[in-house]
Amino acid sequence: MSIRSFSAVVALLAAAACSTSPTEGGSSKPPTALTALPRALTASEIKVRDAANAFAFALWGKINAAQRDSNVFVSPLSASFALGMTMNGAAGQTVDQMRAALQYGSATVPEINAGYKSLITLLTSLDPGVQMRIANSIWYRQEFPFRQSFFDTTRVYFDAAVRGLNFNNRDASLATINGWVNTATAGKIPTVLKDITAQQVMFLINAIYFKGSWRLKFDPKLTAPAPFYPAVGASQQMQMMHRLDSLSYAETATYQAADLPYGNGAFTMTVLLPKAGTDVETLAASLTSASWQSLTSAFRTQKAYFYLPRLTLKYERRLNDDLQALGMTVPFVPGGADFTQMAAAPVGYELFIEFVKQNTFVDINEEGTEAAVVTTVGIGVTSMPSYPTMRVDRPYLFVLRERLTGTVLFMGKIVRMPD
Repeated sequence: MSIRSFSAVVALLAAAACSTSPTEGGSSKPPTALTALPRALTASEIKVRDAANAFAFALWGKINAAQRDSNVFVSPLSASFALGMTMNGAAGQTVDQMRAALQYGSATVPEINAGYKSLITLLTSLDPGVQMRIANSIWYRQEFPFRQSFFDTTRVYFDAAVRGLNFNNRDASLATINGWVNTATAGKIPTVLKDITAQQVMFLINAIYFKGSWRLKFDPKLTAPAPFYPAVGASQQMQMMHRLDSLSYAETATYQAADLPYGNGAFTMTVLLPKAGTDVETLAASLTSASWQSLTSAFRTQKAYFYLPRLTLKYERRLNDDLQALGMTVPFVPGGADFTQMAAAPVGYELFIEFVKQNTFVDINEEGTEAAVVTTVGIGVTSMPSYPTMRVDRPYLFVLRERLTGTVLFMGKIVRMPD
């Protein structure tokens, strides 16, 4: 299986290395190209890979439809990791909906966990010249009775850092959690939480950090101001990078595509440009697992002039609506979600997913690309519906009345039971 499929879900898409001359686009000699995986994928990895890709395009479709004419930069893989951790605490219809939304079909949670674990190891070791870091953490209200077995599972399969905090000391807890995120993303995403409310009892966080140099860099001397024509509004000035290279290239009646490798070629960035007569929204909506496979299999080495804007973008999106549109509704319902594998909540309380939020950052320049994402799953606790209890076992009053007219007929007081 091609490594393309793995990195498609983080928009850093892998393909066969380009056959390029070291004198075109830069003078330094690129590293030896990686042309195959170091080992065959396990069955669990294949399941996670296929599910992650299916989830990537399904989630992309929902986000794209909701944010027309807006910049979007998301990592479905990060969302999959964060929700995968969370799924270990779910049961019943809650786990079924999470598994279905994440596109896992009939795979068992242990199979899914094993796939996540080996996938993390594989992705972070493919290219020693690329920084690809995946980190997971769980922060919980220290007095809440979470199950140790849930923590043990997330440590084993997700290498999660697990720590209880005094959430009542809001400032200290925020500093600790945001400090971990800042470190995990090399300072690119310094803050993901601005408050901790009384009903929030856990935050499950995935962070992915990527930094890779182009296999062949752009010459900064060729970068020049140029207009950019947005979907709506007047043209904008930007800095346009440029090179003449042999690169992986594909073209259809509706778009052009180029694949730009990093380091040893394991990770690449694919750029799709709609042709005249096809707008970017139509092209974005057409991306599915099947169309993506068709695209990546169509790449051929082709010498071409390639222009790419320098870009720095920060993005944030709450994913609740997108995930619910994929069928994951019950986990968000207070009093309806079942996270009993996460904690035996105190009597009268139940856990639910309060929010799923993603923060991302990307910087694309002549040297390469730096990208970071943090997905945060906030777990809240809610009181169960409360039914009054009236136990008439002490002195009481009673009144007989006609309800419609409000006429009081009799009034009574009972201080003891009559003989």
